[in-house]
Amino acid sequence: MTTHEAPGGSDVGTETTRMVTALVRLRQALTDVALPLDLPGAAEQRVSQTELVAQLEDYVIPRITTIEAPLLAVVGGSTGAGKSTLVNSLVGSRVTTPGLLRPTTRSPVLVHNPADGQWFGQDRLLPDLERVSHSTNDPHALQLVASESVPAGLAILDAPDVDSVEEQNRLLAAQLLAAADLWIFVTSAARYADQVPWGFLRSAAERSTAVAIVLDRTPADAVQTVATHLARMLASRGLKDSPLFIVHEGKVSDEGLLPAEHVAEVRGWLEMLAADTGARQAVVRQTLEGAVRTVSRRAHPVADASVAQAEAVARLRRDAETAYDRGLQAILAATADGTMLRGEVLARWQEFVGTGELLRSLESKVSKLRDRLVSAVKGKPQQAEQVQVAVESGLELLILEHAEAAAEHAEASWLQLEAGRGLLQSSPTDLGRASRDLRRKAERAVRDWQQDVLDMVRTEGADKKSTARFLAFGVNGLSVALMVVVFANTAGLTGAEVGIAGGSAVVGQKLLEAVFGDQAVRTLSERARKSLEVRVRTLFADEQVRYLDVIDNLRVDPEAAEKLRQAARRVDDARYATRIGQQ
Repeated sequence: MTTHEAPGGSDVGTETTRMVTALVRLRQALTDVALPLDLPGAAEQRVSQTELVAQLEDYVIPRITTIEAPLLAVVGGSTGAGKSTLVNSLVGSRVTTPGLLRPTTRSPVLVHNPADGQWFGQDRLLPDLERVSHSTNDPHALQLVASESVPAGLAILDAPDVDSVEEQNRLLAAQLLAAADLWIFVTSAARYADQVPWGFLRSAAERSTAVAIVLDRTPADAVQTVATHLARMLASRGLKDSPLFIVHEGKVSDEGLLPAEHVAEVRGWLEMLAADTGARQAVVRQTLEGAVRTVSRRAHPVADASVAQAEAVARLRRDAETAYDRGLQAILAATADGTMLRGEVLARWQEFVGTGELLRSLESKVSKLRDRLVSAVKGKPQQAEQVQVAVESGLELLILEHAEAAAEHAEASWLQLEAGRGLLQSSPTDLGRASRDLRRKAERAVRDWQQDVLDMVRTEGADKKSTARFLAFGVNGLSVALMVVVFANTAGLTGAEVGIAGGSAVVGQKLLEAVFGDQAVRTLSERARKSLEVRVRTLFADEQVRYLDVIDNLRVDPEAAEKLRQAARRVDDARYATRIGQQ
């Protein structure tokens, strides 16, 4: 648009650029909002979001950048109201074919003056509709017809029925009407009170769209009654200023035309708009400004819905993370508080260290234990391996049990929300159970940890391999002793007073101290404990990510709502500045 000074000294080009920029950003902000969860009101706002993006793409942005383009009058209405016949009669020739069967599925037809053809290219209004010059049943195509009988500055578009039983027709009709500068609503004595068209009319009134009403196919004796009632309905719905035209019943010619005098009033009014640049642009600006205002206003409920989505996603994430964090902490506690020093592990360990005699020694003289260990320990290499196998089995079972519990708890928390139930139902895997390959992963993790412990002992004892004590216990024996110490790491177990599990841990610690010394044992046990924790955390992170992936795949941006509100406010600011500049 050419830049020029408007009244008051404002730069119209700058204002237009500012508005277009704000509208483009609003469109992007709307597109960036994700509403995937079935929360209360979400379905309604998804529809609204789609409508707003379409309104911006199909009409508002193209129209504001081509304000001088011809006025687009979209002829719409109920099934059988005579829209196509009216269009043909206004043009004076058959340019659109009335449907003999319902529903009529065909492309919309746009009739324009040949001099205005450049205004309706693919980059103009309704850019997603392919331009064709022939009749087609493709609802994604727009048939362009050039006719000298249509005055320059005006284009007439015949739209499908707004109440068609064919969904594609209804959607297309809604799209076309949203792109209209002027909606010519065609109804009849039999259909004027139908609910569906009035829903469109109500929307038109809310966004200040210019509307003209054509009461078509009305018998002469019913005109007064029907017109009076229709006028009252229009007034009660905010359309009292909309012109109302009467098209009497008449014989339709072989070419599908009504007598010229029957449509003379409508045609004369349209020609007047086409001829009067000021009147035409007033209609365009009324509709355009109403559309901009409405888009900006309707963006805020979409933002509210986005906030609800983000809050729901945050709760679902928090519930899943809490369930798995509790499971992880339970495992870490069980591997450090002596819980593991029970059952099979304890039995195999006692066999290895000759527990009966050794624990009696603990009860009497703990301080002399270091010197007695070499002779007291009766274990053989195969017994150390049996302890190792028992530890492996016990750890795997512990991991599997708590992973199953975490999955169940996460599922239970999600089931409390309708959105969570929907996600669980749509998931291709059973999230309420641990993953199928967890057992294999747990086996590998435990074996890798045991190998870590073995390597730690071997490295720490590199300069002690020839000592009698090292040889007596062996790498495997010292490794299982270190595992036993780890399993009582945080319980503060010292001496015989803590019972069998504590005593067993003390035995393991004293065995290690006899070879490596106090400080080395503390360092080894801490390293071994951290190694186990890292591996368990990795396993649980992999399990938890099954839930988190479901959430992340929703692509709900917690900042999208605020970005949308800011974009809507920028549009309002630009609209206000434009209005001030025009005063």
